Amino acid sequence: MIKIDLKNSKVTVEDGEGTITHGLATPEAFAIISQAWLRCGWDTKHVYTFTWLGRPVIQLPEDLLRLQEVIYAVKPDVIIETGVAHGGGLAFYATLCRAMNRGRVIGVDIEIRPHNRAAIEAHPLASAITLIEGSSIAPGTAAQVKSLIKPGEVVFVILDSNHTRQHVLAELNTYSPLVTSGSYLIVADGIMKDLAGAPRSHPDWTENNPFAASQEFLKSHREFKAEQPRWLFNESNGLSENITYWPGAYLRRV
Repeated sequence: MIKIDLKNSKVTVEDGEGTITHGLATPEAFAIISQAWLRCGWDTKHVYTFTWLGRPVIQLPEDLLRLQEVIYAVKPDVIIETGVAHGGGLAFYATLCRAMNRGRVIGVDIEIRPHNRAAIEAHPLASAITLIEGSSIAPGTAAQVKSLIKPGEVVFVILDSNHTRQHVLAELNTYSPLVTSGSYLIVADGIMKDLAGAPRSHPDWTENNPFAASQEFLKSHREFKAEQPRWLFNESNGLSENITYWPGAYLRRV
């Protein structure tokens, strides 16, 4: 049980092993409250309330803002995203490309619904976006993506489609060779490991999730390192961890 005492600026956690109290202005209290907020946000479908330049973007704003910092640092020529949905993510990355005057976006999905395709293709940033319809792990789809990358280009990959362990591991093996040295392979929605028993979840999520896939991938791919990029600006009271749906998401090619 979590008790938040705003009057006395304290957070108390009670469990089977006892009671621990933290001051409200501590990283420990912030982490406890944030985890509860993430779970509440999942239950209420909080991430289904945002758009980017007119297109629904089903992500936590902090995840997008932290990702923006990394993309700006890497300045990729190509950003590949598996999982298109409504296209808000593609519009977000295309916005960054336009702002940096560098880069373009490739979106891959097994099914791009006609109304979403029409909206993306009519978007002001459509010229920076290429859509590929097909299973992200199908050899033909992967070959089509690879054909759009020019020699010497910096490539950044975001995996956000089917989130089963098996599928994500297949995506990791398929797209990791495209990621250039110093760039990143992002594995979205690892929070699934903490959501078993929550609404819209499945009991096997404790093991069948993107985080588990990334951990398995790292065991045999020493060219990648799980590494959360440091915050470029931090005047907080000791905070250093993202509030995220993407734990362990950042795999940097070293």
